[in-house]
Amino acid sequence: MRLDRRSLLSATGLGLASLAAPARAATGDPFQGNWPSLVQGYRAPDWFRDAKFGIWAHWSAQCVPEAGDWYAREMYLQGSRAYKHHVAQYGHPSQTGFLDMYPRWTAARWDPERLLDLYQRAGAKYFMALANHHDNFDTFASRHHPWNATRIGPRQDIIGRWAKLARASGLRFGVSNHSAHAWHWLQPAYGYDPEGPLAGKRYDAAWRTKAGGRGTWWDGLDPQQLYTGSTMPMPDGLKTIAEANAWHEAHDRVWNEEAPAANPWFTQNWLLRCKDLIDQYQPDMVYFDNFTLPLGQAGLDATAHFYNQSMRWHQGSNQAVVTAKGTPADRRAGIVDDVERGVHDAIQPYPFQTDTCLGNWHYDRDLYERDGYKTPAKVLHTLCDVVAKNGNLMLSVPMRGDGTIDEKEEAIVEGIAAWMGQYGAAIYGTRPWHLFGEGPTRTQSGDFNEGSPQSPYTARDIRYVRKDAAVHALVLGWPEDGVARLPALATRGTVQRVTLPGDSAPLDFRRGPDGLAVTLPAARRNAIGVALVIEGDGLA
Repeated sequence: MRLDRRSLLSATGLGLASLAAPARAATGDPFQGNWPSLVQGYRAPDWFRDAKFGIWAHWSAQCVPEAGDWYAREMYLQGSRAYKHHVAQYGHPSQTGFLDMYPRWTAARWDPERLLDLYQRAGAKYFMALANHHDNFDTFASRHHPWNATRIGPRQDIIGRWAKLARASGLRFGVSNHSAHAWHWLQPAYGYDPEGPLAGKRYDAAWRTKAGGRGTWWDGLDPQQLYTGSTMPMPDGLKTIAEANAWHEAHDRVWNEEAPAANPWFTQNWLLRCKDLIDQYQPDMVYFDNFTLPLGQAGLDATAHFYNQSMRWHQGSNQAVVTAKGTPADRRAGIVDDVERGVHDAIQPYPFQTDTCLGNWHYDRDLYERDGYKTPAKVLHTLCDVVAKNGNLMLSVPMRGDGTIDEKEEAIVEGIAAWMGQYGAAIYGTRPWHLFGEGPTRTQSGDFNEGSPQSPYTARDIRYVRKDAAVHALVLGWPEDGVARLPALATRGTVQRVTLPGDSAPLDFRRGPDGLAVTLPAARRNAIGVALVIEGDGLA
């Protein structure tokens, strides 16, 4: 089914008048929807720079199949892992589509109070929840999109509940918005099997209409509004999976950040939904899963709106954080750049965020069964490295469809909590030192590089930060002889005292041409590492 312009507008409930240019910030507002305004007027707030560590609930109906990332797209790609899982568990996508996963997302065992208590004990200072993903479903009480969690699935305001409880716990609250890519990402739902007994039979998005929902669980809703309309349909006549995959890779898989010219209602509706999310829940952070900002002018307008609203909420002080990925250097003063599953190789001039996950973004049963999660050491070493380079770490803990995390994830988070309880004070509220670190292990800069370094960090790898006049050394392992060696402190300033965070007992140290050598207390032995507080004159 290919919808024309008028049909697309009707599918979303938008009239033709809604195609007017998106509303810009009021003339008198400090921020306008353009990069010069954002770059000149923005400064990352101190709460974010002090917090250093956040935890993320990347939770939606795509967690229900427990088959990993991008399920709502890849279940429509014949031959993929998700397609095979879907056919085996739910039926062929020409009859049972991703739309049918929403009523299965019941959140029956969701206990957000317990999870937030765990995450706070693990040292998180802010918490982020997924507001929508590329599947185009809102997890909040959306006033502009009926496909949302208050009407379907959990039948409650997921974002509203997270927000209330996070703030009651003293955590800053963020939301992640991924839906700007739905217009191309969901196009395989209009495709078909190129091979096999059902070859050529179009998948469910191609035949599902509002009228066809009478008497069903989705009575009154228009599936075309969810699936976004067939704007780049897979052509008839493809005969092999390889041909189909190549077509998708060249067309709807392209990570295009521009507003879709053939789908104008989508951009307008996206902006209305984004502003609604901001205005209803007044988040401290909005994470965009986009490179630079989403959908051209719409992303700029949403960001300016958020900044202006934050100034209203905070008596003239902009406390808002907007993150996006791959931000060009000349725009990084205007938002917080985000590095997905990666790090930088040097101190950055502007604060940034690394986001990563214990496993896959959406819950993956296979990963659980093969013990594929990150260890506490991997997470904490990444945190130390990121903080030393002027960044924060946002960690996703995958959730099952019922709202729980598994016992292996819980043990990992408890391991993080144990270390952060001892050494987190050496991380919070710090700023980069003149040198981010030293040691034999090297990292590569950029997204999706968390396989770098190939070998784990060792006790010879040190990361440095400063706080007031003190230098904090984060030792990424426990030295075999119990002596931490810090070559960078061979000559800088004078060292008067070395302690562990929160412990006034001085540690023995020796300073020489090879650096500062600190004898660690054997009773505090920890394979993950240790943090040292180094005080003196002229160090910071």
